[in-house]
Amino acid sequence: MFSYRHAFHAGNHADVLKHLALLAALQHLQHKDTGLWLVDTHAGAGQYRLDHDAAQTSGEAAAGVGALWRHAQGQADTPPAVRAYLEAVAACNPDGTLRHYPGSPALLAQRLRPQDRLALFEWHPTDGRLLDRQVRAWSEQWPHARITLRRDDGLRGLRALLPPPTRRALVLIDPSYELKTDYAAVVATVGEALHRFAQGCYLVWYPLIGREQAHALPKRLRALAQHHGRAWLQAELNVGTRPDPQRKAAAARGRVTTGLRASGLLIINPPYTLAEQLRTALPWVLDALRQGPGAAWRVDGGEPPRA
Repeated sequence: MFSYRHAFHAGNHADVLKHLALLAALQHLQHKDTGLWLVDTHAGAGQYRLDHDAAQTSGEAAAGVGALWRHAQGQADTPPAVRAYLEAVAACNPDGTLRHYPGSPALLAQRLRPQDRLALFEWHPTDGRLLDRQVRAWSEQWPHARITLRRDDGLRGLRALLPPPTRRALVLIDPSYELKTDYAAVVATVGEALHRFAQGCYLVWYPLIGREQAHALPKRLRALAQHHGRAWLQAELNVGTRPDPQRKAAAARGRVTTGLRASGLLIINPPYTLAEQLRTALPWVLDALRQGPGAAWRVDGGEPPRA
């Protein structure tokens, strides 16, 4: 169960979608001075080297954040949400060369205010050690930042943090779904979280793959939101498939993956500004990341039922 390592996928198109939306939601929620509890249930290693073997072997970052980075050079019409995301990536690459990719813990840690708290969960033994090292470095870099790391299952651990004392929370749930049981576990976790703290903003990432549980997951999450009378927002990005013989040959040599082509986010209690931000950003993102036939984006939303 510990075979998944996000280092091979860091900065891919799924990370672009997930982290762009995460930062846009965080920016809106931090307009209020009240402290915000931030929770990342599957934090990974925290930050990744794009010039190391893992990223170079998969090639996913080059086709993801790398393509977006290049596309944005000299562009005057970059959507605000995309610009904020790329500025956060650039902050980890001060020399202007894209070598480091900030995972969600790094993106959240960058933006912690003294009144905010960040709780990270990582169960993988290797990634947990790497993340512990990162948290120590961030604590020295930003002495005001209150960050805790729990080497535990984030889906189980989330319940102990809800409801937060400030009654404000932004929770990112993004397991690898390596195990089929992850899908049901996510639904159960979100259901319990809404029961404990219905006002929280919950971002759930999911892959779009040929698996029944993957197709059912966003439907089950929408049903939970409706049951609890909460608004929801669904965003998906499909970069398409490139019918390229050279790409297939490269994949056979282990130099690039031909795997995930689409993923989505189901957001419960989204900031009211987020839907329009994503509708503006995703067409622009898709222009940069498009691989071939089937490329598309969508943003749908639902309001809580009227009494």
